[in-house]
Amino acid sequence: MKISLQQGSFLVKIARKAVEEYLKNERIIKLNQIDPIYRIKRGVFTTIESYNVRSGTVNKELRGCIGFPYPIDELINLTIKSAILAATEDPRFPPLEFNELDDVVFELSILTEPKLIEEDRKKIPSIIKIGRDGLIIERGLMSGLLLPQVAVENEWDAETFLCNACLKAGLPPDSWLLKGTKVYTFQAEIFAELEPKGRIIKRSLYRNDQ
Repeated sequence: MKISLQQGSFLVKIARKAVEEYLKNERIIKLNQIDPIYRIKRGVFTTIESYNVRSGTVNKELRGCIGFPYPIDELINLTIKSAILAATEDPRFPPLEFNELDDVVFELSILTEPKLIEEDRKKIPSIIKIGRDGLIIERGLMSGLLLPQVAVENEWDAETFLCNACLKAGLPPDSWLLKGTKVYTFQAEIFAELEPKGRIIKRSLYRNDQ
């Protein structure tokens, strides 16, 4: 089921509201009377980026990103949970402060369920479409996930994307070629603030003709 711009915008606003309420009052917001579309089960990631303008150029840097790759709960619940975790529990960054909220932008990635690639190892790069697919690498207890936008923003090809997903999992970069390593793809509908508390767009990363 596709998420419309209006629906995605609502969820981004809820993600921001959830973080505001949690940082200000240590309260987890609850929404009861909402459209059934928000009750569907989908994986969700919230990305928070610092935002500033220097010499007329917008500069953004990652401030937190955490989510749920599998549809283990309702979309609205995972949106709230992932937003709070991205703001407070990303081990790469200190917890977000309430006074930072006017200087960050929120982005929400709503995921399809990951699918295991079962083709010959050497054919895997030809299956992956940059801008369309995100990756999950699993080997033993190690796992790593990269959202579709990461490959686009870093201008990676499919093989480089695979290698970096392995590194994210704490594995050697060529581990995707090894028997026993599981490679999953998923897609994402991405909704993002253009500026803090500003207009929200649905990002398009992939062209079918590329």
